[in-house]
Amino acid sequence: MLAQEIIARKRDGLALSGEEIAHFISGLTRGQVTDAQAAAFAMAVYFNDMTTPERVALTLAMRDSGRVLDWSGLNGPVIDKHSTGGVGDNVSLMLAPILAACGAYVPMISGRGLGHTGGTLDKFDAIPGYNTNPDITTFRRVVEAVGCAIIGQTDDLAPADRRLYSIRDVTATVESIALITASILSKKLAAGLDALILDVKSGSGAFMATPEDAHALAGSLVSVANGAGLATGALLTDMNEPLASAAGNGLEVNNAIAFLTGAHRDPRLEEVTLALCARALVLGGLAQGYDEGLALARRALDSGRAAERFFAMVHALGGPANLEKDHRAIAPSSPRSAPIRAPITGYVRAIDTLAIGMAVVVLGGGRRTPSDTIDYGVGFDRLAGIGQKLEAGEPLAMIHARDEASAEEAERRILAAYEIGETPPPAAPAVLSYMPPREAE
Repeated sequence: MLAQEIIARKRDGLALSGEEIAHFISGLTRGQVTDAQAAAFAMAVYFNDMTTPERVALTLAMRDSGRVLDWSGLNGPVIDKHSTGGVGDNVSLMLAPILAACGAYVPMISGRGLGHTGGTLDKFDAIPGYNTNPDITTFRRVVEAVGCAIIGQTDDLAPADRRLYSIRDVTATVESIALITASILSKKLAAGLDALILDVKSGSGAFMATPEDAHALAGSLVSVANGAGLATGALLTDMNEPLASAAGNGLEVNNAIAFLTGAHRDPRLEEVTLALCARALVLGGLAQGYDEGLALARRALDSGRAAERFFAMVHALGGPANLEKDHRAIAPSSPRSAPIRAPITGYVRAIDTLAIGMAVVVLGGGRRTPSDTIDYGVGFDRLAGIGQKLEAGEPLAMIHARDEASAEEAERRILAAYEIGETPPPAAPAVLSYMPPREAE
């Protein structure tokens, strides 16, 4: 079986067998498939798509291209979450310790920022000493002792995905739902999970801007994950405004600490975080239904047990031991902090959330190119949300910048991103719907 024969079958719109897909991915992993052939394969999939059985076979082949973690022996379910990305989305920082406090184990393998969205690993890099790339022995020890650990992808987990993604990134094939599905799920399956909850976003700050596109991606992820033997459901959530009132790595960590300790909780962030936790607890068998899962998650949060798990995880992975008492050390402080004032009186009717994310990039809080260094101290907090009434001159956000030039450009972008009108907009929920586990079709 030759790689070019497999490519030709997919080019001609034919469904590939599991054996053909496994052979191609094995060749990709061993270097027997060239970059040109991988690019041709990706383009053929982009134009001709894949059936659900093909997507399951591709996901499993990419999972099996490297190490698959084994958590047998733990006295609770192994659960994780994946988000399709957004602005002010720091949910993982709260979700992992909440689930751990409820009796789950959360070995969360996360990524860095992509485009206008902030990455979970970038947020943890804002914490002095925190090691986002520990060895597997340390990772396992922290998960077993604390109940959760959030790290980056190791070299031996789903290496085929790493190679194929780098090729997709430069061949305009990133947007294929079949390839997105296999990329996300191969890493989650390699982590050895018992259950997975997905947060699939739509709106002005999401990669899937329309509800229809988000629903299609959620359907693919849920069907393929369950077809591969992983109990998975998906929340579809709104990203037409930043989820937290902060955007920027260090500022989002501070926001998460305030959330966990009860000092401040953004309502929409709380709605999404607890809904994801509740669904995850049901999927993992720790709750019989949504209401019970929600109550368990709420108790873990309000009792302070979730905060204890977060601070224990940070310290176990090299972060400061006194973070709970003094988190001012997170990220270097920005020399220029000032309010961005509303130009007129009125209600916030809409927000261009993509523009908020790009304003963080302008400040240096995101990457223009993969090699860029991130400034963890810049960004925005106290961001006004949709429906909030503002008086002219009242702050609609606080900007934290490193220099005057970037501050002026970012402020211009923020003011352009906000639509302020005379009447309040209709209320919109943060959680749109839930897609329960379903078998591959």
